[in-house]
Amino acid sequence: MPAPTNTLKHRLASGEVLHGIWLGLADPYAAEIAATTDFDWLLVDGEHAPNDIRSLSAQLAVIRGPAPVVRLPDDDPVKIKQVLDIGAQSLLVPMVESAAQAKAIWRATRYPPLGIRGVGSALARASGFAGVPDYLQTANDEICLILQVESVKGLAALEDILAVPGVDGIFIGPSDLAADMGLIGQPGHPDVTAAVIDALARIRAAGRSAGVLSTDPAFIATCKAAGANFVGVGIDVTVLANALRNLAHRWRD
Repeated sequence: MPAPTNTLKHRLASGEVLHGIWLGLADPYAAEIAATTDFDWLLVDGEHAPNDIRSLSAQLAVIRGPAPVVRLPDDDPVKIKQVLDIGAQSLLVPMVESAAQAKAIWRATRYPPLGIRGVGSALARASGFAGVPDYLQTANDEICLILQVESVKGLAALEDILAVPGVDGIFIGPSDLAADMGLIGQPGHPDVTAAVIDALARIRAAGRSAGVLSTDPAFIATCKAAGANFVGVGIDVTVLANALRNLAHRWRD
């Protein structure tokens, strides 16, 4: 019996345009509610949301239907190992700025001899707690690795990063890119938009999946026209906050 098939990896590789949302509430009950929706994927955020390895694990355990993705807080190979062991097969790693960094991240997601992932699968949900006999031999093939490029330096190195074998996709982060361009809080600035659209087109031209997150429908449409196919369209925190604020305003006004 091999490792579970990573449907997200294979659907992205086929060129499908897949829509999802960020989960930042850091709660398995909220994640389970989100999993009842028709989104293609749900990203559990370990970078900016108040998650730890236990809360990430609890959320992965209840997500059924949409494909789960975990965003790491950084490129630490120890954290990558832990997240893979709790069952994540699709990872988004932030703040990538060079081909060397991309290669190191990729190696952290693979077992030897290709990489450096430590072998502890008997303890892990990833292997069904040693219930998947061929896990160690097949796990590498089902890992989906998406790297987040969100700085001027990262964009300058984009072609080199795209040349790293095994990287499934590149995600462009408009907000951090805007900040790095001296336009903090202005992800919709024309200069930022132009840089994002150019990067997305270059990513797809290289045969990789291209990702982006926005809550602006017009910008989302523009990104999809440029080739984005891993498309984040919302964040559970802001969806809840805005709905509650609107409800309060409706009755107060």
